[in-house]
Amino acid sequence: MPAKTLASNRKAFHDYEILDKIEAGIELKGYEVKSARHSNISLADSFVRFNGAQAFADNIYIAPYEQMSLHVQDYDAKRKRKLLLHKQEILKLRAKVKEKGLSVIPLEVYISPKGKIKILIGLGKGKKSYDKKETLKRKDIKRETARELAGK
Repeated sequence: MPAKTLASNRKAFHDYEILDKIEAGIELKGYEVKSARHSNISLADSFVRFNGAQAFADNIYIAPYEQMSLHVQDYDAKRKRKLLLHKQEILKLRAKVKEKGLSVIPLEVYISPKGKIKILIGLGKGKKSYDKKETLKRKDIKRETARELAGK
């Protein structure tokens, strides 16, 4: 059974050159899991922060579950959510972020084949505007050559 993608951060691939990808678990509450399984999740403008030997995903929007109980009064859709990584992975990522000025960005949220909700985070280096233009040019050229080959 292939993994089902719930949300992806396409803007991250435009703004960053992704150097490394790591799969992590994400700590969610019950009603957040139900809402996420209905694909009511957005990774726009989200990022990863480190606090000691822990990693947190900030600014991930999970819409309130429609049938959520009324006792949950103060639901924050963009709260900090803990990422479930091994300590060595967290320390390695933290060192790279501090040393080289890289960023850690959530790329995709999906349901693993075992039924768990996982998040794919990427270690990325920010692109300059001229790098973004160059990438777009390469995509256009690739698309045009594919059209030419398909037409013949």
